[in-house]
Amino acid sequence: MSTRTVAAPIAVAFLTAVGLFAATQRPDRPAPRPAAQLAPPPASDGRVLLSDAQRREAAASGTWLQDIRSLLPVGERLEYGDYLWDDVPENGGEVWVRVDLRTQLLSVFRGGHEIGSAVVLYGADSKETPLGTFPILWKGRNHRSSLYDAEMPYTMRLTGDGVAIHGSDVRWGAATHGCIGTPTEFAAKLFEIAKVGTRVLIVRSDPPSAPTIRTS
Repeated sequence: MSTRTVAAPIAVAFLTAVGLFAATQRPDRPAPRPAAQLAPPPASDGRVLLSDAQRREAAASGTWLQDIRSLLPVGERLEYGDYLWDDVPENGGEVWVRVDLRTQLLSVFRGGHEIGSAVVLYGADSKETPLGTFPILWKGRNHRSSLYDAEMPYTMRLTGDGVAIHGSDVRWGAATHGCIGTPTEFAAKLFEIAKVGTRVLIVRSDPPSAPTIRTS
């Protein structure tokens, strides 16, 4: 399923994260339309190809686990509860996950190609989502939290104290107790391809720098 799914499109968020767009993307307000000439060219299959310069800049940022070659094409901004999914299993390569708490976007990659993207929920101030790289420790299709007495479908546990990616009712104003909540249908798709040991990188990207204004 590919749904038009309040975060910036992943291609824009990616370029913002590596400093190629100046506009700050916020999931609770509209984002300015980026300049069309800054967007990387589309691939023949509709994917967005990154230039060599963009790939080098992303690698230098230290917020990506692997070299990124293509992103999913997104025509409009993603909204809470929406997601995109377009797997390319024939490309092979490692499956890994990137979560950016600033943009509230989770991206799934296979062999350098983005295959899934969703707007997510994350931990409230009282129980923040940890940053870092975490292997999936355990998977449970029909898990229920004994601590919070809540359904957590398609749980992929990341830490010993229970932080996990799982299906959730992703809506504006909601938060978790440290977990990453994704739309349940998206969580089901990720659950099928992720394995125990799959790496999940959780970052909080820096906001884009404001442009320098010359006064003389």
